[in-house]
Amino acid sequence: MIKQIENELKRYSNSKKAKHSQKFFKTGKGQYGEGDIFLGITNPEIKSIVKEYYKEMSLNNLLSFIQSKYHEYRMFGLQCLVSKYQKCKTKERKEIYQIYISNTKYINNWDLVDVTCYKIVGEYLKEKKRKILYTFAKSNDLWKQRISIISTLAFIRDNDFKDTLAISKILLNHKHDLIHKAVGWMLREIGKRDQDIEEVFLKKYYMDMPRTMLRYAIERFEEGKRQQYLKGEI
Repeated sequence: MIKQIENELKRYSNSKKAKHSQKFFKTGKGQYGEGDIFLGITNPEIKSIVKEYYKEMSLNNLLSFIQSKYHEYRMFGLQCLVSKYQKCKTKERKEIYQIYISNTKYINNWDLVDVTCYKIVGEYLKEKKRKILYTFAKSNDLWKQRISIISTLAFIRDNDFKDTLAISKILLNHKHDLIHKAVGWMLREIGKRDQDIEEVFLKKYYMDMPRTMLRYAIERFEEGKRQQYLKGEI
């Protein structure tokens, strides 16, 4: 089964797309995706293979993909985990969550984080203690930090904003623009549901926010108000 899926994935490989992806996902020396290897397989192509095979794949077999050196293999494995999580019973969800949490060192680029973490980590923690998100937020690991804030999208969709705001505060002075964008995005998601709550947070912290974070957070505001925030006139 593993070899069959590998062959399916490799059938879509494209050297030109791979070269583009290695630039786009910053795989050069000293960059956030340093050393990652791409095969040039698109997300729609990966999703089509996920749809065909995820039911038959055991969780143990998925680990060989999640821990692969190839970026698209990791994406395949993680998306299979998401599909399994969404279809399985409560008891199995704990195991899938634990596999995800135990393999965060392989979830090492923003696309891998963004399309999976809130669908597993966020969903699993909805009715549970969320201490792990704060542990991740306070770690020195860029990807755990991004997981901590993006996972709260699952809560936001239930109009539960407390953890998003608390983790945003923790990450407020982060140095990396991938965290600035992630926090701004989640604040914007809160604002889409309750702009007043977002603005209570922004009015307290917007002067201290990295510019990118603020721009993402206020992207959907009426232009006049957006300019007031950008000019520091609120």
